Amino acid sequence: MQIGKEEIEHVAKLARLEISEAEREAFSQQLSSILTYMEKLKPVNTDGVEPTATVLEQTNVFREDKARACLPVEKALANAPESEAGHFRVPRILEDRSSLHVKR
Repeated sequence: MQIGKEEIEHVAKLARLEISEAEREAFSQQLSSILTYMEKLKPVNTDGVEPTATVLEQTNVFREDKARACLPVEKALANAPESEAGHFRVPRILEDRSSLHVKR
């Protein structure tokens, strides 16, 4: 199955990615190759094969939740362009808080 450069461009646009002509060509070839391989799998008989979402047998592998030393505030803020009262200072992106639709 062939994926054209137009389809690659469409997906890139949906993902808001800018890709070069060389990348468009490479992605077209790579995705076409993947889909061609997937076509080969269609005739494989999967009757009796249990569906799976993962190939690993592990489920819910947790580590013990215990407090440990963390990065000091001074070190965390060392490369920040701006900080204030021990916090990162970032540009405001919402001007009018009344436009927020937050249920309380």
